[in-house]
Amino acid sequence: MKIWQTEINVELINARCRNTMVDHLGIEFIELGDDYLVARMPVDARTKQPLGIMHGGASCVLAETVGSTAGNFCVDSSQFYCVGLDINTNHIRSMREGYVIGTARPYHLGKSTQVWSIDIVNEQQKLVSVNRLTMAVLARRALSG
Repeated sequence: MKIWQTEINVELINARCRNTMVDHLGIEFIELGDDYLVARMPVDARTKQPLGIMHGGASCVLAETVGSTAGNFCVDSSQFYCVGLDINTNHIRSMREGYVIGTARPYHLGKSTQVWSIDIVNEQQKLVSVNRLTMAVLARRALSG
């Protein structure tokens, strides 16, 4: 089942992310399907903690980036927008180099909330973290007040 309510493609998403934290961390959207969105992030000096492994917060940034981007394309963007309410991350495996890949799929797409699953894996498809993101769906009129 196709979940997208607003025109979506990888080039458009990557263009929207220029000059943001997404761009700064090297996160790049690489694939989308009828009910999922995928982005990758390098494990390098921008995303590592002092011990030389990927910072747990970087996993959260990737998860929220993929999930919230997907969420905003699942609503009529002329009337609604989505913002994060809660994120939960369980770290499974550490990373020292390479790329991590996050795939967002919806558990629930409601009128006022969305709940997303974002699995992050390494390049060998081994699980790095599991993430659950809850989004609020807000009316555009709320932006002005």
